Amino acid sequence: MLVDEAKIFVASGKGGDGMVSFRREKFVPRGGPSGGDGGRGGDVLLKTDANLNTLYFFRKRVHFKAKPGGKGGSSNRTGADADRLIVRVPMGTVVRDAKTGGLIADLVGQDAEVVVAPGGRGGRGNARFKTSAIQAPRLAEKGEPGVERWITLELKLIADVALVGLPNAGKSTLLSVVSNAKPKIADYPFTTLEPNLGTVVYDNKDLVFADVPGLIEGAHLGIGLGHSFLRHVQRTSLIVHLLDGAAADPLADYNQIRAELALFDPHLAEKPEIVVVNKMDLPEAREYLALLEDSLLERGVENPLALSALTRENVDRLIQRVFGLASTLPKQREQLLEETPIYELDEDDDPPFELVADDGVYYVSGDRIERAAAMTYWDYEEAVLRFHKTLEAMGIAAALQQAGVTNGDTVFIGDFELEWSE
Repeated sequence: MLVDEAKIFVASGKGGDGMVSFRREKFVPRGGPSGGDGGRGGDVLLKTDANLNTLYFFRKRVHFKAKPGGKGGSSNRTGADADRLIVRVPMGTVVRDAKTGGLIADLVGQDAEVVVAPGGRGGRGNARFKTSAIQAPRLAEKGEPGVERWITLELKLIADVALVGLPNAGKSTLLSVVSNAKPKIADYPFTTLEPNLGTVVYDNKDLVFADVPGLIEGAHLGIGLGHSFLRHVQRTSLIVHLLDGAAADPLADYNQIRAELALFDPHLAEKPEIVVVNKMDLPEAREYLALLEDSLLERGVENPLALSALTRENVDRLIQRVFGLASTLPKQREQLLEETPIYELDEDDDPPFELVADDGVYYVSGDRIERAAAMTYWDYEEAVLRFHKTLEAMGIAAALQQAGVTNGDTVFIGDFELEWSE
């Protein structure tokens, strides 16, 4: 079963805590600070695997969490970095932020990878805070919290040729004839409910054909699962457009599918196309073939190929034409690697903090200040004073004072409940 959409939760590992420690050696009467840094938390990494062709695995597992970094030790020992958590996905997976819908990565090639949740950095030990003025700092950092986020995965099949057409045009029959695929075939519309792939070999070359389920009017708006089907056409190099030669109006069918492709993605209308009139085994299809060819020529379609997927009439000619045209085209998957913008979501656009006052209680939120609070050792006075300087540097202290905070008032910073003091 092809599952081409999934939503998963990823959480990177927290950085290891730095340590407050001092040298205690027999012949070193005034040993200095020796607390080591914490190790880096584990990243969550998505990586493509050629052996996967569906997102079905993510129906069984949704949460992925990396391990935290090791704590710093005495004698300036640094904690161990946590291993990366590698999540395998099929080639052709598009990764988006579930909250904003922003593109994170388009993983096309083999072993393509992207870090979707970077691990938190390790906290610094007190040896890092020694200065000429402060020889014995009782100050260290806790590890930086990891990143937690929901992301969506969307699979766009990587195929060379897309077979498109209205329901019951004969796409599945053609795919079963030219390749090793075994799609479900029956004499009623919407027999195919998910794309099928088949490899076609000709003259020591091979191409991957995708049987895209029948499209209907409004497919570009998602009608009839249109979005789920149309996105699988985007990566292909060329389109084989099947028409039912025995239909009431094959030309209208052709115009409808062309419109749906263009409305979904203008680039689809520009892809090279081979038009095939199928079902030549039926008398009514042959009777009106000449008229249909003239109408297609007026529409700008030259050399439509008449065939019968059922009797295999002219199927070999179609394969020759497809391979001949494909040999002149660049691989779409290689183009995508160069042309698709891949970027990390920019968090700098968010306000640095938000302040809400409610009946003498103050609530401060913001990624940077909440991260600083989580990395503070509240048991050490020097660490608390350092955090207060951070509040001043970010303008939060001034904002609190302007809002009317006084000594003894309660201030929440993220999950931390603090008592305000000048």
